[in-house]
Amino acid sequence: MSPARPRPPRLILPVVLLAGSALPAAAEPFNPYGMPEAVVAPVAPDGTLRWGVFYKSAEMQLAYERLWKMGACRGTSKEIMIPVEENKLLIDRLPEADFVGVVQGVAGGLAGGLVAFADDEVSATYVAHLHPAGVTNFSVVGRAPAAIVQPGMAVRIVARVDARGRGSEPLRKLDVVTPPAGFKPDEVRPDIVERIVGVVTTVRGRTMQVRVDAGKLRRLTFTLAEDAVATIDAASPGLVAPGDRVELRGRLWTGEGCHGAGSVFASRVTVTKAAPAERRPDAAAAGLAGKAAADGVE
Repeated sequence: MSPARPRPPRLILPVVLLAGSALPAAAEPFNPYGMPEAVVAPVAPDGTLRWGVFYKSAEMQLAYERLWKMGACRGTSKEIMIPVEENKLLIDRLPEADFVGVVQGVAGGLAGGLVAFADDEVSATYVAHLHPAGVTNFSVVGRAPAAIVQPGMAVRIVARVDARGRGSEPLRKLDVVTPPAGFKPDEVRPDIVERIVGVVTTVRGRTMQVRVDAGKLRRLTFTLAEDAVATIDAASPGLVAPGDRVELRGRLWTGEGCHGAGSVFASRVTVTKAAPAERRPDAAAAGLAGKAAADGVE
């Protein structure tokens, strides 16, 4: 049974409309790490994630760092050091809890990304922080129209190509995957129906090009059928959209400097793609918080 988590006060969250998804702009996101020596390794020997220090006020910490670099502070002034120490939150001391909800928006990638979600149990929107070292256990599963495929994604296809690398017929289905570390694809042979694993390089309309890093046929071109479907099992926040279901485990902070009703420093995130009919109209019409996208993630 998951530990009970505190119910935060109801908040009215400002939202900036932009680019088709929503994140509350309650505070500027920033790297939750403290000084470089604060964390020896992002993952402990037992598999627990190490987060280090989260600064409740980024502005205060930056001001302190400037004073230190100029030699105006050497840790002896209580007027400076007490507020600086109180500004630090040791994330790893927070208890872990489980959350379930509906995605409201997403920004950034696996390393340091943000996922805003409406919690099923509490009438509030939390923001999940993905570990800046990219070690959050993150997965997206389900089915979606093949139009979701973007350049840079790895795909698995069962198809036949000719000697020029062109698919013999329109693709009706494909898999979006995250190959394991060190994965080496098989070379592609012409005029044989076989499994092909490669990286999407371009998508223009219904034409998709795929790069395979093996053999002679390395640049392949496929046509997507109008009703083509992608089956997803990948670790890519770029596949997440408002209305998707999310289950996660993480450390909740609802105090100063949190985002939305609370920041959840997530060790595990599983997103299940929603069918088009299941998507919430309000989520689909909302926008991504400009400040979060500009300052929080790359």
